[in-house]
Amino acid sequence: MGGLVPGHSYAAQAQTAPAFEPLPAKAGYAKEINAFGEADAKQMPPAGAVLFIGSSSVRFWTTLAQDFPEIPVINRGFGGSQISDSTKYADRIAIPYKPKMIIMFAGTNDLAAGKKPKQVLQEYKDFVDTIHKALPDTRIVFLSVSPTVARWKNEANVLEANHLIQEFTFQTNSPTEKLSFLDTHSDLLTPDGLPQPKLLRKDGLHFNADGYKVLVSLVKPRILALADMDGVERLPTAPAPPAPVP
Repeated sequence: MGGLVPGHSYAAQAQTAPAFEPLPAKAGYAKEINAFGEADAKQMPPAGAVLFIGSSSVRFWTTLAQDFPEIPVINRGFGGSQISDSTKYADRIAIPYKPKMIIMFAGTNDLAAGKKPKQVLQEYKDFVDTIHKALPDTRIVFLSVSPTVARWKNEANVLEANHLIQEFTFQTNSPTEKLSFLDTHSDLLTPDGLPQPKLLRKDGLHFNADGYKVLVSLVKPRILALADMDGVERLPTAPAPPAPVP
């Protein structure tokens, strides 16, 4: 669930889970959202953590806690989802956690469903508005939509959506509306400007283990710097190995 060190209570920011009311089975993503609610009822994540939210790229990020052992993290990715789905369920899988920072990694499914880049931008604005109405001090970070083999024909729309969201971020970010944009798109391409199959699963769409390693190398320094700036509490680090006896 999160990057919490075993045996560390994190009591200063512990919180009680809200009453769990299951979604009806016919509701979109009911199985996934209800599973998150059941997990919260058993152990509510601490307030002040860093929440990763979005589609399969977040859901498949199973090494998230190991990749960010320095900070408490929460994974709330659900496969196939679009940005509007995260907005729809923000009152269940975002706002109750009171995170200091939210990392959104989504948008590719929106474009694949036929939405235009301007529509993706508007859906992201709606997400930002929803979060900041409830949590005005929470920073929202958008990870750029990644290039993939499977959806390479949509690359022009990917570039445009990234540009629009980056532009919105730079124009809107302020001490009272904290927004950031992390652009990894170009760094995930080959020198010839093509997607890298070696970083993707056989489906040509989702990152494999090597892909996540590259992604982490690109975003971790920035995320940790933002986390420190926003006061995310660092977790205890593992003790250093003893020095060799001379």
